[in-house]
Amino acid sequence: MAKKASAAATRIVPLGDRVVLKRAEAESKTAGGILLPDAAQNKPQRGEVVSVGDGHVNDKGERIPLSVKEGDRVVFSSYAGDEIKVGDQTYLLLRESDILATL
Repeated sequence: MAKKASAAATRIVPLGDRVVLKRAEAESKTAGGILLPDAAQNKPQRGEVVSVGDGHVNDKGERIPLSVKEGDRVVFSSYAGDEIKVGDQTYLLLRESDILATL
């Protein structure tokens, strides 16, 4: 019988100029204290970098490392990347160029 891999042992390794993020939690309450239902909550455009690819390849064939690293908190564009689910965790896979700023 094959053993099922645990979610903790699974690691996503992005290729090239791609980055894996863990999206920040959506606010469930307004500044005034009003509780928001799930349908009214906006997905935050910020998160924490979980893993990074090995970099861009320039015209000369040289690999240039990415400017973000694991653990960086970043802001990214609204419709950037693709959501992927590994175990019970949801991650966002996007290109480094979709990252707008670090926090």
